[in-house]
Amino acid sequence: MRTVIQRVSKASVTIEGVEKSSIGWGLLILLGIENEDSEEDIQWLCKKIAALRIFSDDAGLMNLSVQDIQGSIIVVSQFTLFASTKKGNRPSFIRSAKPDFAIPLYEKFVETLRAESGLPVLTGEFGADMKVSLLNDGPVTILIDSKNRE
Repeated sequence: MRTVIQRVSKASVTIEGVEKSSIGWGLLILLGIENEDSEEDIQWLCKKIAALRIFSDDAGLMNLSVQDIQGSIIVVSQFTLFASTKKGNRPSFIRSAKPDFAIPLYEKFVETLRAESGLPVLTGEFGADMKVSLLNDGPVTILIDSKNRE
């Protein structure tokens, strides 16, 4: 699993002109799922994300997690996170999991993140043409790949 985590002042997801989800201060998470992903990846990522200290404390240091600030989270599926641009100019998405495999993992990720963080976790709609709007705070953007646990 691969995530792009953005600290936001606000974020929303709109589908066909209708706002599906909207949050204030918190995290916007773009989630890519590949064929080798498992529940172990979900558990590791959700624990890491819930405790990730990327919000500023009173001294202006990044010492607080989304749990500490009682923020909100939006998770948006994004198969393009596994794009390969090795050959040519058109990205290949062969590493991205197909919906029949990816949807249950996506749903489990959202459920696990809710349980791990104890916070509202909203979503986009898997496979939909979504318009994602955000005000990146900082900006702070963190990339985490469950197969490259740095």
